[in-house]
Amino acid sequence: MARAFLFVMDSFGIGGAPDAANYGDLGANTLGHIAEFCASGAGDRADLREGPLKLPNMSALGLLEAARLATGSYPPGMPKPERVFGLHGAASETSRGKDTPSGHWEIAGTPVDFDWGYFPREGDAFSPELVAAICEEARLPGILGNCHASGTDIIARLGEEHIRTGKPICYTSSDSVFQIAAHETHFGLERLIELCQIVRRLLDPLNIGRVIARPFVGETPATFERTGNRRDFSVTPPEATLLDRVIASGHQVHAVGKVGDIFAHKGVSRVIKASGNAAIMEASLKAMEEAAQGDLVFSNFVDFDMNFGHRRDVPGYAAALESFDRRLPEVHRRMRPGDICLLTADHGCDPTWRGSDHTRERVPIMAFGPGIRARLIGVRSSFADIAETMAQHLGLPAGPHGRSFL
Repeated sequence: MARAFLFVMDSFGIGGAPDAANYGDLGANTLGHIAEFCASGAGDRADLREGPLKLPNMSALGLLEAARLATGSYPPGMPKPERVFGLHGAASETSRGKDTPSGHWEIAGTPVDFDWGYFPREGDAFSPELVAAICEEARLPGILGNCHASGTDIIARLGEEHIRTGKPICYTSSDSVFQIAAHETHFGLERLIELCQIVRRLLDPLNIGRVIARPFVGETPATFERTGNRRDFSVTPPEATLLDRVIASGHQVHAVGKVGDIFAHKGVSRVIKASGNAAIMEASLKAMEEAAQGDLVFSNFVDFDMNFGHRRDVPGYAAALESFDRRLPEVHRRMRPGDICLLTADHGCDPTWRGSDHTRERVPIMAFGPGIRARLIGVRSSFADIAETMAQHLGLPAGPHGRSFL
């Protein structure tokens, strides 16, 4: 019996989404623009990286061909491999949002065919009635923020007032999300988690996708730093996902990073917490060694999105891609006959784009493993094809969405 490893490179879009204009993202291309900046020298940073974007392992798995399929052209300056070894292609998203739950749920075979609730861009993001209910139930003196904001910016701006007043920092983005930043010691991590659970319940009637706890430490704007104790409180997927099918078959789902939170812990056997791409890779490699036949290891590599995409940090994103690429041989060495590993993404977050939000893009599909035949699979019409491919590989019943490309 087979095993399956599904690695999501959070926000690693490759451009070309057919409906990008509907989201204000026509021309967004995370990979293409990073490669362009690196080829021009704008992606250089002393002691971090320099020169053209170098992703030899993913290129050999078909990344450049996937990018060409998505946009019609290769990423600038990236050397082409002599041979492509992986099963490779691109996929378009059908879900109505360009957010993390929508992308992951569709990857797991459940596209989002409804509209999420969102908060207004102008004026206060959260209504007086909602703020009053939160403050009453959580016994708060009030909240700070109440706006659309970048997480690091708003903590730098309001962190000291938060420490002084005890009021949590509440903000949102273009996603369907309510984020709460609070100091781990002055406010308390456990208290922050309890607050998020209260807000999650109050927001359920509004169909808001996630409530995110954003704990931080430090005493001044210069020393404030978000910690690895982030928690996401998502609504439950509307249908059974690939994860549920694995569980129903009597096998385990090993959720690495924030995957468990994204699925509201439904269809998850084991939660493996790790903070940062390097730690998530270590945890994923360990999970690969421990996974039994028929199991699924599902990992989210969050740094691409959280640390570099949203912060519009091109050199940082490029260096993170190159670091991830260098570790792929370690993944390959842990694979056994019958295994499959698939690399993909959940949306884009072009670090050269205006604003600080996700971008609507196609995503790459790169699959490899003993016995996996290298070939081009074209542009898939839904991320759900990934779930059906994993299901077929694991011998599971087919789901109602998507089609396997094995």
